[in-house]
Amino acid sequence: MGKISVVLLLFLSVFFSCAPSTKELTGLAPLQISEEELYDKILGMLVGSAIGDAMGAPTEMWPRQEIVSKFGFVTGLDSVIRDVSPEGVWIKNLPPGGTTDDTRWKKLIVEYLVDEPDHKLDPKAFSQKILHTYDLARAEITPKDSLDSLVLEQKTLPVLWLHEWAKAANPFVSGDFPQYQDQLSTFYGGEMVCAGLLYGPVIGSFFPVDVPKAYNEAFNLALFDIGYARDITALSAAWTSLAMNKEIKGDSMVSLIEKLDPENFSEARLVGRTAQRILRLAQDIDRQTKESFRIRQGKDSTFVGFDWNPENLQPAYAMLDKHLQDMPFHAGEIYLQVLTAMLVADFDFEKTLQFLVNYGRDNDTSAAIAGAILGARTGFKKLPDQMKQKVIEVNKEQLGIDLEDLAQKMHAKIIARYQ
Repeated sequence: MGKISVVLLLFLSVFFSCAPSTKELTGLAPLQISEEELYDKILGMLVGSAIGDAMGAPTEMWPRQEIVSKFGFVTGLDSVIRDVSPEGVWIKNLPPGGTTDDTRWKKLIVEYLVDEPDHKLDPKAFSQKILHTYDLARAEITPKDSLDSLVLEQKTLPVLWLHEWAKAANPFVSGDFPQYQDQLSTFYGGEMVCAGLLYGPVIGSFFPVDVPKAYNEAFNLALFDIGYARDITALSAAWTSLAMNKEIKGDSMVSLIEKLDPENFSEARLVGRTAQRILRLAQDIDRQTKESFRIRQGKDSTFVGFDWNPENLQPAYAMLDKHLQDMPFHAGEIYLQVLTAMLVADFDFEKTLQFLVNYGRDNDTSAAIAGAILGARTGFKKLPDQMKQKVIEVNKEQLGIDLEDLAQKMHAKIIARYQ
């Protein structure tokens, strides 16, 4: 394929400075990425996320001891033997590779992005997309369905999946902002759920290596997030955008959290920026874990890596346990787990997902977020062969989610923008 020009805002202060001020960000510089590389990274993001979702789906919300008892240390895909639920699986007894709402949200946001008339995203149009999908699901239910409980259950799942979202999206679209505020305050019981994190990484890949744009657009579309969860959603998009670079390093991704702050969360009086505090906590957990289980070699005991095995992850798990929230799907909790996993695993795709899936809690979501970011960084070609093919097959044949088709449509939309 030919070459397209993609814009990269080079963060000189990210790479060379210690000060966190966004005022130090510098100008634009061109980056060349081929159309083939772009497609590989888009597909890597989608499939990487689906792999994480599929790895966590069999044990979502399980206590760690149950995961160990049933599966040992999870390193791949397993059958999804669990009851159906609106946010979970919609088909019982899915084979390895089956996914949950984390992958359904990737599909929905891609469909919205490719239908947008230009590259500037519109929260109202996004809300209308959610309402349209919700209304289509409601229209599928007929009076006759009430006579068959199994059919009724199956047709009700897509409605209940988007019900909370529709309650907030409807007043937003109509311009009734007091009602929107009320609905947002009671969204899933008023919890700071990881709403935007379900689709933030996709927005990041839609603006490849245009990090500030990715952050701003994701922040605008995080209209179901409360408080600093909007910042976390936007950062997930920024990370993914940065990961679309050819050879982005993990330390540059970490530095981004300190440097990119267009909404000035870090200047909040008495509070500061929660995302930065979570980063420092994740770095501390990483440091303490590796101090105990370092691999050293040579006469000077040079550190060459972390001794990766299930037992050596337990100290990190124990430290994460001290920071659990009331709900496992809390945005801050998931963000801490994702950051910690990436740091401990040195941004390795498979190890990061293993860390998250075996930790438990909302592990399909945390692994899906990390899988999207690192899948964009790694690219589809370098993802684990057996898992990526199985995920593509099961999602297409049994769940109606064609990840390759979604990637192709998103790729074409991005190419058209730069022509």
